[in-house]
Amino acid sequence: MRFRSKPVVFLLLLSFTPPVLADEHAFVLKPTRSLLDLPKPTQATPLFMYADQIKGVKDSQFEATGHVEMRRLGQRVWADYLLYLQQSQELHATGSIRFDQNRNTLLGPELHLNLKTGTGDMPHPRYNLGETNAHGQAESLHIASRENYTLSNATYTTCSADKEDWILKAGTLNINQGTQIGEARDVTISWLGVPFLYSPWMDFPLNSQRKSGFLGPVFGATTKGGSELTVPYYWNIAPNMDATLAPRVMQKRGILLNNEFRYLQPSYTGEVRLNVLPSDMLTKTSRTYFGLKHQQTLPANLLGAINYNYVSDDSYFRDLSDSINSASQINLLREGVLSYNDGGWWNAQMRVQRFQTLQDPAALVVVPYHRTPQISLNALHPIATGTFKFNSEFVDFSHPTAVNGQRVVLYPSISYPLISSPGVFVTPKIGFHSTTYSMGANNAAQLPANQTRSLPIISLDSGLFFDQETSLWNPNYIQTLEPRAYFVHIPYRDQSRLPVFDTAQAGFNFDQIFSENRFIGSDRVGDANQVTTALTSRLLDRESGEERMRFILGQRFSSISPKVNLTIPTGTTNKSDILLGFSARASRTWSMDSLLQYNPSLARNELFNASARYQPEPGKVLNFGYRFMRNTLNIPNNFIDHINVSAQWPLYGRWGSVVRTNFSLHENRLVEGLAGLEYNQDCWTIRMVAQRFAVSTAQASTGFFLQLELNGLVKVGPDPLQTLRQSIPGYTKTNQPPNSASLPNLYD
Repeated sequence: MRFRSKPVVFLLLLSFTPPVLADEHAFVLKPTRSLLDLPKPTQATPLFMYADQIKGVKDSQFEATGHVEMRRLGQRVWADYLLYLQQSQELHATGSIRFDQNRNTLLGPELHLNLKTGTGDMPHPRYNLGETNAHGQAESLHIASRENYTLSNATYTTCSADKEDWILKAGTLNINQGTQIGEARDVTISWLGVPFLYSPWMDFPLNSQRKSGFLGPVFGATTKGGSELTVPYYWNIAPNMDATLAPRVMQKRGILLNNEFRYLQPSYTGEVRLNVLPSDMLTKTSRTYFGLKHQQTLPANLLGAINYNYVSDDSYFRDLSDSINSASQINLLREGVLSYNDGGWWNAQMRVQRFQTLQDPAALVVVPYHRTPQISLNALHPIATGTFKFNSEFVDFSHPTAVNGQRVVLYPSISYPLISSPGVFVTPKIGFHSTTYSMGANNAAQLPANQTRSLPIISLDSGLFFDQETSLWNPNYIQTLEPRAYFVHIPYRDQSRLPVFDTAQAGFNFDQIFSENRFIGSDRVGDANQVTTALTSRLLDRESGEERMRFILGQRFSSISPKVNLTIPTGTTNKSDILLGFSARASRTWSMDSLLQYNPSLARNELFNASARYQPEPGKVLNFGYRFMRNTLNIPNNFIDHINVSAQWPLYGRWGSVVRTNFSLHENRLVEGLAGLEYNQDCWTIRMVAQRFAVSTAQASTGFFLQLELNGLVKVGPDPLQTLRQSIPGYTKTNQPPNSASLPNLYD
């Protein structure tokens, strides 16, 4: 049916009452350009009708023939013939029917529709859902309302009409756009003409909203569990509450029941996980994981939190995990926190913290101290133009084999900027650090029962800022020069008889060399009479302010040889290692970052990290990295020497590739490897990923994952997207929600 440029009859009905014609009960309107004299609008929804010819009987019916078009708010019908009954508000149309409603399009040979109730029927329809462009055809269609359609012997797909690579066929298909849920019975899903999934019933979202139902099955294989199948069920309990039940069938071990429950309320939120393997066929034991995370806002500006984790055995994650992050877990956190913060100048917190430590026979595992409890009180308050700061804590440390004890730390300080302007700053600070220990049970080291360490801490932070226009790189660039000097004085106190509860040597980096203490934790406060100097130069884009390049050089100089150490120092310690950092964004596509730590006393590199990224567009990224770090314990031949390469890149046509390798040159072994292929069509994507990663120093896990994603319907197989995003910085999901599938326009 085509619309031609020819005279048509135009009829407007209001209150569904025909126009009054003098002394006639029947009338015929023939093609004319004149507009019928119409009554004034009423509160009823107006109905417009165009046709080559319209005839009717007063207060009874209208018949329209030839290129009929009927319009009503939110509805539009095209037909060759249309009969409209005024009293019942029913219409019957035949010919080449097109019915548009709520951005949906229905095509068929015949249409029965009641405009009052919104119900109707259409035999042998073809349909298109405007919001998602999903479409299909059926043997019959029943219109239950403007938002609810039921189809018999129907098809459904989001592919383009000329290339329907996947099709859902259903005995009954209900499409409810009010709830945005599609429900199908007696379902067969075909992909590339091959039926691969049957279900007596299934439902699926018509958009991205949450809904209850079975998710796509997950197929996979690992060296630890063999072939695997997971059939997850998602339960949308309420808008603020849901659960996922995901039994995982493992060929070698049995059925692992994975359960997750999440909740969200205005005053609290959290999640509960419970995974149970009733009988592991390899270990002949029952294996369990339980996790609880909960946060709650309490009265009087209090906030509470719980984080509790438990596993039944040391090898649980190494045997049953499918990612390197979970497989490498050693210390499982168990803590409860209660904190106070009214947004003012002080806050307080109480914490009880314990750990479950998973032992690895092939590695040395350090059991951390428990804090039972830890209480802290902190304050930050302006004084004139200066700042008063107060940090304090009480901790009761307990350990099954090491020294137990209690520690109280008090550290008040005042800083006062002498000069503060855009080009220069000078800020002195003075503080007093006091620590008291009380040794409890299990004092195997025979440390004094009560000890106190008190010492002043004096620092002076200063810097300058210069900038100038430069034409060396680009006339639109500004180059800066930013020298900085930081002085710290801390007198020496013998701390060799103090316990070490939670303290370690701080990593040497640009943040650390501008800090007071060279240790993390309060058990050691390093003696110091030192100056840190650094020079930073940056290249800034004049228009956007974006940093294009940064160069920084820093070193710490000491007038004394520090005596407080946790490790045996090597070489002279009056000069620290030299830090050299360089980063650049050379163009829109290229960026790089590097850091070098050089030991001038031993004439060797202690650390060197370098990385570069090339990303010309989404879906194309290359990452190159190298990492070298010597062991801080100074153990011979103990260092990290890794090459890291990852990429996402299109290959040919619609094929793309992903790859990641993290290789230890020193150990001559693969720490993590990943390789995969991705194929994208307009309405589906298939991902094939193989991954191998070390779960301990002597064990590795290998897995293969295959996922088929039918856009707008279901994902079949394990989802590797989280793994790809973690392994390949800059990874982009290449398939987007369908936006090109549509029915051809039959009325041009």
